Amino acid sequence: MATWTGDAASVNQQPPEALKPADLSLLSLAGHVPCGLTCHPDKEHILYPLGYTVVIQELDSKKQTFLHGHTNNVSCVVVSRNGLYIASGQVTFMGFKADIILWDFQRRELLARLSLHKGKIEGLAFSANSLYLLSLGGQDDGSVVVWHVDKREAVCGSPASACSAGNATIVVCSSRRDEMFVTAGNGTIRVWELDLANRKIHPTECQTGYLCNSVLSLGQVADDDNYFYVGTSSGDVLKLNTDKKLMTDYGPQKEKFSLVSSSSVTLVFSLSSSLLVPESRATSRRTITKKIQVQGAVTSLTQRCEGHQFFVGTKECQIYQVNYTAFTEELIAACHTEAVHDIVFPSGTSDLFVTCSKNDIRVWYTPENRELLRIVVPNMICHAIDVTRDGKSIISAWNDGNIRAFLPQSGQPMYVINHAHSLGVTAVATTSDCKRIISGGGEGQVRVWEIHERIHKLGEILKEHVSAVSCIKIKKDDRECVTASLDGTCIIWDIVRFIRKQIILANTFFKCVCYHPEEYQIITSGTNKKIGYWEVFDGSMIRELEGSASGSINGMDITSDGAYFVTGGDDHLVKLWDYNEGAVTHVGVGHSGNISRLKICPGNKYIVSVSADGAILVWKYPDSH
Repeated sequence: MATWTGDAASVNQQPPEALKPADLSLLSLAGHVPCGLTCHPDKEHILYPLGYTVVIQELDSKKQTFLHGHTNNVSCVVVSRNGLYIASGQVTFMGFKADIILWDFQRRELLARLSLHKGKIEGLAFSANSLYLLSLGGQDDGSVVVWHVDKREAVCGSPASACSAGNATIVVCSSRRDEMFVTAGNGTIRVWELDLANRKIHPTECQTGYLCNSVLSLGQVADDDNYFYVGTSSGDVLKLNTDKKLMTDYGPQKEKFSLVSSSSVTLVFSLSSSLLVPESRATSRRTITKKIQVQGAVTSLTQRCEGHQFFVGTKECQIYQVNYTAFTEELIAACHTEAVHDIVFPSGTSDLFVTCSKNDIRVWYTPENRELLRIVVPNMICHAIDVTRDGKSIISAWNDGNIRAFLPQSGQPMYVINHAHSLGVTAVATTSDCKRIISGGGEGQVRVWEIHERIHKLGEILKEHVSAVSCIKIKKDDRECVTASLDGTCIIWDIVRFIRKQIILANTFFKCVCYHPEEYQIITSGTNKKIGYWEVFDGSMIRELEGSASGSINGMDITSDGAYFVTGGDDHLVKLWDYNEGAVTHVGVGHSGNISRLKICPGNKYIVSVSADGAILVWKYPDSH
């Protein structure tokens, strides 16, 4: 759940209040993390990584809690079998230690920070009775370490694979014994035994013959500890005996399982045990009984109830709930797979908002936390969007230099303005009479387009900026607009006579600009981390605030009465400001990536912020404001 905390960034102000967070938030599963989605043993929660954060989500209420503590992207998440602990690992820079964090699930608190591995935590696993935590380092580390959970200390460690073999990438614990676990990777499968008295771990290589390719997945050890399954890059599924360390079965003989790029989930039977395997084709030795199609390569499979439900996580950042018996899927979470570049509310409604990213535009229904519409334009990046005041079209700016308009109900194309800008369209805004579009390009030009029922034509080109236009805002009377640019200027234009009225210069790359509702002032911000107040009449500076302690401010929006405004940027914080006092009143902590844009909804019910890690967070606007 997104949370608000206090901030002390501005002077001469009382400490900001703590706020009750929004009851809903939209987040993206980090679909590229192998086995990143996991179900808690209480069968009421799922956990997954998103950027620097571990997300705990209640299945029934969709309520989310964020665990903050990592300093870089989370690479793996596991839950102990008794449900008391969560462990998460991260990546870091080469040569630096990568932390493992042990969390208390009930209290959602950090218990310990375990640091031995360097570069990356490749895998984690709790022992059968949650006595030990096993950790596997990445390619630059190459070691496996046993940690004592209660004592919060390392018991022992060892190189994870032989010098002649590749890197181990997966670790799984025994189902019954705390002292046994398995590691696997590129050309290596090892069964380990812990010798606690001598503080050592002893490996035994498993013999698989010519089938020992790169292991991509390692199934849970069977309940009786007699065998376990591994999936390889060659498409084979191997069954190995834990006592003899020998392969006892494998398959299929002809057509292989597509473990790398599969976008479907298949239920197959091998001997007396059922397996869930990502697959796209029938096999010769195993009988496929049921199959479903999901969007994107399957990266996670986690079971909720034995024989009842399981969850599927995909590389397209989608989470599906699957009924095991009927083998039918239900999409329960979806979001953008790439950075989200813009967000806009249609005029007069807080129930809908629109976001854009690489490949697509999405329309969201706020009360139910649900995606309503997805408009896909393959292999293109949408930089900015706007919804016309009458709500009849979505106007979008794309990196191929085109402006595309879509119907908001169906997503069907309305028209395309080809070659609108030579270096991509970077900003767009529509007039309140819905008859003109103002666009900005990567080359710095501002263009005015006249839109009629059947035709659209270029009205005027305004050439003053020498670098990309980052933001455009239009006055209510449609006679004036302001454009912000990465060349360090903001220009106020007369869009009736098509002349420059005022120019604002600063030592920064301007990222965002807003008119005060009374339209006698504008506020700006950018890479210099400062918020500037400017007079529209003569372009003079009124005041300047320190907007961020670290990083650029990339987005801002102001309330309809002009009393408050909100900012967000590279410090990952959403800040609500008192306009007249110039003081921060509330701070939202929740994002793991750089915030790209944010908006206050009509009626001041929500604040929605979007970020470079693909996350969309919905915050409850303060009641007192």
